[in-house]
Amino acid sequence: MGILSIITGKPGASGFGSASTAEQVTHGVDASALTVIVTGGSGGIGLETSRVFALRGAHVIIAARNMEAASEARKHIMEANPTSRVDVLKLDLSSLKSVRAFVDQFNSMSLPLNILINNAGVMFCPFQLSEDGVEMQFATNHLGHFLLTNLLLDNMKATAKSIGIEGRIVNLSSVAHLHTYPKGIQFDELNDKKTYNDKMAYGQSKLANILHAKELSRMLKEEGANITANCVHPGLIRTNLNRHSIALTTAFRLVTFILWKNVPQGAATTCYVGLNPQVKGVTGKYFADCNEEKTSKKAMSDDLAKQLWEFSEELIRSAE
Repeated sequence: MGILSIITGKPGASGFGSASTAEQVTHGVDASALTVIVTGGSGGIGLETSRVFALRGAHVIIAARNMEAASEARKHIMEANPTSRVDVLKLDLSSLKSVRAFVDQFNSMSLPLNILINNAGVMFCPFQLSEDGVEMQFATNHLGHFLLTNLLLDNMKATAKSIGIEGRIVNLSSVAHLHTYPKGIQFDELNDKKTYNDKMAYGQSKLANILHAKELSRMLKEEGANITANCVHPGLIRTNLNRHSIALTTAFRLVTFILWKNVPQGAATTCYVGLNPQVKGVTGKYFADCNEEKTSKKAMSDDLAKQLWEFSEELIRSAE
């Protein structure tokens, strides 16, 4: 979508655009037979995504690090719609141990899984390593979601096969994937404090989200699984994701205020790709403003996607 379309909210080929809301793009959709996990579903666009999925009848599992915030989110959704089905489970994506514990707890509920929204993330945080010894933005935004998705895939495959409804995996990426390190992914210097740049590290993690979905999509198609994997750029939205760069974000927002979305608009592309029937069978794509968009050349690289997959698997093995 061009700048003019973003400013005016002019709909694209899908019939939706930057001004569309999450409720609008899911209008008329019956999700009562579906179960969805939303990571980071306790606030911002994650909360709006959870609310709209619940509004459409889905059984929503809010996966969040802050259980108090998650409980408040559930209360907020239930007060607005008392018939909603919402559960909360603890998940800290920067911890592979927490990811495994979350999956064990979810599996103990004996629920099917139709949709996985990999929404949670951190942005522009100072250099630090996760408990598994991985740079924090890469660990939280990519590696945690990579392991979570892999551990939930068998359930999703079985669910899709048993009920005949397409499963969908949605990774939240960003246009920031264009602004990463020269190599794209710093495989050899991922944890190097000397070369660390908080903005490029964020872009690196968002590039990883796209490459993850790309390679996963290829593998699922090759296997014949009835599951799609796509990425979305939600747009510029003021949420607590900006907490590590308040001054920079405020200055940037003053200059680009006309491009910013409110939260219902920010959650629209996620909900569109996760629920709208127009996206049935579409996989391995990148969406912005509810329409397919082009990515960087690095994000289109099959070789880089495969290398990232193998690298991620090795990081997880080394942490065991």
